[in-house]
Order: sequence, then C-alpha cells, then structure tokens
Amino acid sequence: MLVVGEASGEAHAARVITELKKKAPNIIVSGIGGDNLRAAGMDVVIDFSELAVMGLLEVLKRYRYLNQVFNQMVELLKTQKPDLLVLVDYPGFNMKLAKEAKRLSIPVVYYISPKVWAWRKGRVKSIKRVVDEMLVLFPFEVPIYEEKGVLVKCVGHPLIDAVQRMLTTEQAKKKLGIDEGHKVIGLFPGSRRAEVEILLPLMIQAGSLLHQKHPDLQFVLPIAPGLDASIFTSILSDAPISIRVVSSDFYELTSACDVIVAASGTVTLEIALLNVPHFICYRVSPMTYGIMSRLVKIPYVGLCNIVTGKKLITEVIQDEVTVERLEEELHDKLTRPDSQVVAEKIGEEVRSSLGPPGGAKNAAEQILVKLGQ
Repeated sequence: MLVVGEASGEAHAARVITELKKKAPNIIVSGIGGDNLRAAGMDVVIDFSELAVMGLLEVLKRYRYLNQVFNQMVELLKTQKPDLLVLVDYPGFNMKLAKEAKRLSIPVVYYISPKVWAWRKGRVKSIKRVVDEMLVLFPFEVPIYEEKGVLVKCVGHPLIDAVQRMLTTEQAKKKLGIDEGHKVIGLFPGSRRAEVEILLPLMIQAGSLLHQKHPDLQFVLPIAPGLDASIFTSILSDAPISIRVVSSDFYELTSACDVIVAASGTVTLEIALLNVPHFICYRVSPMTYGIMSRLVKIPYVGLCNIVTGKKLITEVIQDEVTVERLEEELHDKLTRPDSQVVAEKIGEEVRSSLGPPGGAKNAAEQILVKLGQ
C-alpha cells in the first residue's frame, strides 16, 4: 500500500512504482494517489487531489474530510493487511498512519523524508518508533537519522535522471507553436489549490505591468497534476493579459520559457535542472506564517538553496510578495544579459548536490528488499 498527499510526491512515487513493476510485474499496489500513479499501474482507492492543502489554517478547515480519509485508510490496512506500507512525504497524515500500521505489525518504509532538517527535528524520535526504514533523497539527510539510530539510505533524487533538457528554448517554443522571436514568461503558481488562489492573481498583475514595458511577451501557465482546471477559470477570466494554459509536456513548456516565477516546491529543482532563469515566491496566511517562522530553523525556503547551502535563487517571501516586487524580479531576469549563463551554472551546482543517480530504481530495489524479493 502506498500513500501520497500532493503532486510532487506523486510524481516521484510514480517513477518508483514504474521501476517496481519492471522488477516485479505481479506486485499489487493500492492506496492514495492520482493520475500518474494510475498510469504506473497502481489501484488508486482515494484521489489525493483533495488532500493537498497548504498551511496550518488550511489544514484545520479541511480537518473533517482529512479525518474521514484517514479512518478509511486505517480500515483498509486492517482488512487488506498489505505486506508493506510505503509513505511518501506528507508527514501530518502519514506519521499518524505509520503509527496505526505499526500497531497492526505492518512494516513501514518512508520515502521522501519529512523536513526534519527545517523544523521539529524531534520528530526523528517519533519516526524511529514507527518507521522501519527511511529512503531519503538528499545526502545531507542521512546523518540526521543515523545519529538517532534510524535505518536510512540515500537513494538519490529521481530528478537527476528524469530531468534532461532535450530542446533548446527556440526548439521548445516552435514545438508549442510560440513565435520564436517572442520572450516567454512562465507563471508557475504551485500544485495546491491554496497556492494558486493566493499567488496566481499576483503573478498575473505583475505580468500585466511587465507586458506594458514589453508588449511582445507571451505568458504560459502549467496545470499541476491533481489540480482541477476549473480552479483557474475564475482567476483567468478577468486577466488583463493573454495567458496560454498548457497541460502537455511540462519539461517542454519549461524549456520554452525565458523567465519563470514559481511557487516554492520541487518544481523549482526541475526548473533549475533545465537551466531556466527563475525566482521563487511563497505566501501563506499571516497566522500560518507567524507560527511557521518561529518553528523553521533554516535560512532558506527554496530547495535549490537548501540542497546547495547557498542562496543561488532569489526568494520573495510572504509580505515581500507584491505585484511590484514580482514585476521587478521578472524584469531583472528578463533583461540581464547574463541570466542564461547564471542559470546554467546554477543547474550544474544543483545537479551535483542531489545524490547518486538512479533514484527511482534505487528506491524500488530497497522496497523489494523489504518485501523479501
């Protein structure tokens, strides 16, 4: 049984299940997921799209529904008694489920560590009690668990293998039917409903200001897996600029962009690995931010900056996320003559910080070991 709670985790999990099915074609996988996991051969009992909430207040608003899903999963653990429970990130839900699995004597593998290096490091003790093995993505996570006696293995980040730039910017534009002579701005508002509702209107307004200075700009917007396209309808209906919504190949779309403004998340690693100039923005409710700012113990929110230990990517956070600031950063990245060269250097540094290659294959092999195969 496998459980994911949001889009980036689902994308990683789908790669692992694909590798797992290659090695053990008869293995049966069920649980919480989305379209990527369905395509990989998993029986999706519950769709994760309604689980992807952001921030403490947002979780409280959805508590009743989340609790219903949790109880349903506990009942499935009791009735199906899977040989292994694989949990993917999403710690608020998954750590509780791991505790129930432990009571039922079901082994637990946790793939993609909770961000214990950022906040609540004490959770490692809880993890030791209910998780049989941690499969982590980043090399710097290993000693955190080893120090507490938790069985851990760095399998490497799947994006090392998954993200390979196949097209130049011009070729990608041509494939998407975009005039090669026009600059393309990517608006990437995130994979959660709350992120889109908060960030996309500000991104659009910033794009409108930028469009006044550069009338030939093209704007593109990807729809993250698991997000209902109707979320965008009302926001885009009043947009003062033309925005092309693209649900096809994400890497082709990203490669076609000259500059991207993106919500903080795994997608920023993908953008960096594709060598596209970009910056990060992140904003939650004031109360959520007030609580989180007291708990988080690291200087960065962007994964590129976290894994390299350097501020390689500009981070625009909370009250800084204004229309004017977003427009200023977009304009800077668009007009700086060295933007592309800097982006390529960042991509190289990020890639070298993501651990060994073959991440999905390595994770699948460790899961089979736990299954005794």
